[in-house]
Amino acid sequence: MIDVAIVGAGAAGISAAREARERGLSCVVLEASDSIGGRACTVDWNDHALDLGATWLHSADRNPLVPLAEELGVTIDRAPTPWRNQFRDLGYSKAEQAQSWAVVDAFAQRLRQSPNGDVASNALEPGNQWNGMLEALNGYLNGTSLANTSAEDFIAYWDGSDSSNWRLPGGYGALVVALATALEIRTGNAVRHIDWSGGAVRLTCDAGEVEAARAIIAVSTNVLASGDIRFSPALDDRLHAASQLPLGRVEKLFLTSSEPDSVPKNAHLIGNPRSADTGSYMLGPLGMPVIEGFFGGDWLNDVGGEDLPAKAREELGHLLGSDFARKLGPVAHSDWKNHAFVRGSYSYARPGEHDARAALRAPVDGPIAFAGEACLEADYATVHGAWQSGRKAVAQLFGDVA
Repeated sequence: MIDVAIVGAGAAGISAAREARERGLSCVVLEASDSIGGRACTVDWNDHALDLGATWLHSADRNPLVPLAEELGVTIDRAPTPWRNQFRDLGYSKAEQAQSWAVVDAFAQRLRQSPNGDVASNALEPGNQWNGMLEALNGYLNGTSLANTSAEDFIAYWDGSDSSNWRLPGGYGALVVALATALEIRTGNAVRHIDWSGGAVRLTCDAGEVEAARAIIAVSTNVLASGDIRFSPALDDRLHAASQLPLGRVEKLFLTSSEPDSVPKNAHLIGNPRSADTGSYMLGPLGMPVIEGFFGGDWLNDVGGEDLPAKAREELGHLLGSDFARKLGPVAHSDWKNHAFVRGSYSYARPGEHDARAALRAPVDGPIAFAGEACLEADYATVHGAWQSGRKAVAQLFGDVA
């Protein structure tokens, strides 16, 4: 019998396994898919690292993965983000940019005053021309509409983040994978049943059974809520909490041009700052000959695989010219919603359900703990939040280190 079995080899599971190893505990990580890293996923294209999932070292000044990256000698790009600057002010003048971001700040202030019903959309000003931008922003942050989002949850993230956001030229997913070196991880090994009725834990997997003194469950909330993993005795309260923290819809699309030198470098464009269903585009990020499109919100549920490239070309063509847009073609894209072992991007709390995050991670009266980005009140939807939760889950089961 091993000391701890960890279900899920994303950032939370890898962090938990590293913490267990540092404590001298025997540990195995069971991963359903054929790869590790979870929603931190880097793919190679023409010797360029493209992140189909997590990209930014958010809140980098306090992000625990920054010193880990430095220990590995991983290059970190610390250039300031251009998110609030529209390239050449195209379709979005400097005055409009200042006005719209002032509306965002005023919206956040109203959220702090707890709008009636804990529904984020209640803080919108009826008829404000920048409401579409606020909806698009929530799509990027939460992957859903403001009407589906807890006001308390939104502002917890907004106020908990700082302005330092750095990139990894080698890829965020590649860093997470590198941090898993020397861990025992069994991929292609989905866990179907977790029996903790006998004081220890027996996990029934595709490749057989694993027995452990304790277990950490670090899978997405959509997987948990689906019931694909059965618990004996049942953990209905945790599954209910997971159902109140569903994964939103956020996707990435990378385009390149037949004339790559025509793509501006390290610039940013919002397709339509007055629309809820618009893309956010990084032009030539890190000097790469690509455009990185970022899309989020419920509207993506009606978008097919061929629709996003067409939308990107339409929006970029409106701003940079139809001739520029005609030369663009897709090279890589994500589809997190249809990933069998993830089923979405990252968690948001339904109105009135911000406390579900604490309920999900609360100690179980038994040898089970839960981890993942959804367990964090302020750092949800981030790799560093998932990373922190993995370490905390080990401490929950085995006690704090003296």
